[in-house]
Amino acid sequence: MAMPDKDPRPPTRQKALAINLTKELYGTFSEIGAGQEVARWFFKVGGASGTIAKTMSAYDMTISDVIYGKAERYVSLPRLETMVRREFDLLVKRLTAERGRNTRFFSFADTVKAKSYRGEDESHGWMGISFQHKPKAEPSEIILHLRMLDTENVQQQEALGIIGVNLVYGAMMLNRQPETLVRSLLDELSADRIEVDMIRFNGPAFKGVDNRLMSLQLVQHGLSEAAMFKANGEVVQPSELFYKRSVLVERGSFRPATKVSIDMLERALVQFLGETKTKREKPLVILEMTLRNLNEQGRINYQDFLDRADLLGTLGYPVLISNYDTHYRLASFLFRHTQKPIGLVMGVPTLREIFDEKYYAKLDGGILEAFGRLFKNDLKMYVYPLLENEADELVTVGNLAVSKRLRHLYAHLTGNRHIVGIEKYTEEYLRIFSRDILAKIRKGQAGWEKCLPQKVAQTIKKKQLFGYKPKPRQ
Repeated sequence: MAMPDKDPRPPTRQKALAINLTKELYGTFSEIGAGQEVARWFFKVGGASGTIAKTMSAYDMTISDVIYGKAERYVSLPRLETMVRREFDLLVKRLTAERGRNTRFFSFADTVKAKSYRGEDESHGWMGISFQHKPKAEPSEIILHLRMLDTENVQQQEALGIIGVNLVYGAMMLNRQPETLVRSLLDELSADRIEVDMIRFNGPAFKGVDNRLMSLQLVQHGLSEAAMFKANGEVVQPSELFYKRSVLVERGSFRPATKVSIDMLERALVQFLGETKTKREKPLVILEMTLRNLNEQGRINYQDFLDRADLLGTLGYPVLISNYDTHYRLASFLFRHTQKPIGLVMGVPTLREIFDEKYYAKLDGGILEAFGRLFKNDLKMYVYPLLENEADELVTVGNLAVSKRLRHLYAHLTGNRHIVGIEKYTEEYLRIFSRDILAKIRKGQAGWEKCLPQKVAQTIKKKQLFGYKPKPRQ
C-alpha cells in the first residue's frame, strides 16, 4: 500500500487517495439515482487516472435496460447484482491480457432512490462491489442495502459518497478483517444519517465468513437496529420478506428452542389466522433474538449465537436480530415494513415485564406513551400461560396481577382483545423451561431430549452444542 498512515481506518479523503495511489487497483464505477457521488471522491483527491477505467450513470430507464436488461424495479438487489457483475466481467474481459498479471480489478455500483423534490417515500438503495483480492483471482463480492435518513437530498448524496468510499476501501484494503470492514462503513458518518440493514459477503476473499454473524455485527456496532436471515442462513433485507404480508413474531433467547417455544408459536398462529382474517394469505412467522438475549456476562458469545441460529434454522423460520430492548420499538420497526396485521407471541413472564413501568422511564409519557406506540394499527399480543414453580399456580391473561395503577389499562387492553390468551395450549409443556434444559445438557443429565423438537435435539447431539458431551461407550 502506497500510503504510510498506520491507521487502518483513515478519513474519507485519505481512503480515496490511498486507493488511487495503489498501482495494482483498477476499476469502474456505475451509479444510478444520486449522481456519481462515490466516483467524485476519487477524481477530487487526485491520481484517479491510475485507478478508474470508467464511470457511468445510466440514469434513463431505457438506456439502463439496453445496458443491463429490463428490470421490474430499478432500485433492487437483482438490478444491483446485474450492474456490478456485468461491469466486472467487461473489465476483466477487456483488460486482463493487457494488465491482468499485476492488477486487482474491481467494479463498484449503486442504485439509489434519494429524496426527490416531492419529498415522498423512503430514501434507500443498494450498493455493492465485485473485486479481486489478488491478481487473476475469481471475484469476491460485498453487497449491502442502506437507508438514507438525512432530510435533504444534498445531504443524502454526501452521505452516499462517503459510505461508497468506505466500501471500496474496505473491500480492497480490509478484506482480511471483515468485522473491521463492517465497522468502517460508517466512518465519518453516523447512524442517524445512514442505516445498513443488510450485508452479504461471498467469494474466495471471504472463505469462512458467516453472513449471519455479519448481520449480528451490523446490529452490535450500531449500523442498524435490526437485521434478518432466512432459515437456510441467507441474509435478506427485511422489506423483501415483509412486503404486503401479515407478521407473527416470537421473541426469545431460544437457548435452546423447546417444545414450549414451538407450541406457543403454533397455537398463536392458529388464533392469529382466525382473528385477523388472514386465512387466504400465508403470514410471515419470525423468531427474534435481541442483543440483550445474546449477551452473556456483558459480552456476546459469537459461537453461541451461531449455535442458536443453526437450531432455529432446523425449525424453518427466518430469524430477526434486533437492538429493540422494548416491544414498542419492535412494533415501530414492524409498522414501517407492513400495513398488514401484526401479532407478538410471548409467555406470561414477558407480559409482566411489559407492564413494568421502569422500562419506560425515559419516555415523557411513560407507559401510556409506550403503549400508544405499541398497540396502534390493531397489533395483538398472544400470551402463553405460566405454571408458577413454587405453588403450581396457573397464571394466564385472565388472572395476571398487575400494579394497582395499571389495572384499568390492563382491563382495557384485554377487554378489547389487544392482549389475548393462547388457547388449547399443551399442559404437559408448562413445566419445560429452557434454562433447566440447558443445565441438564451441560451436566450430562438424561431426559432433556424429550423436551425439545426432535430436529433440535438431534442437531445439539450431532454438533455437540451448548456443552453437550456424548457419553463414552462402555
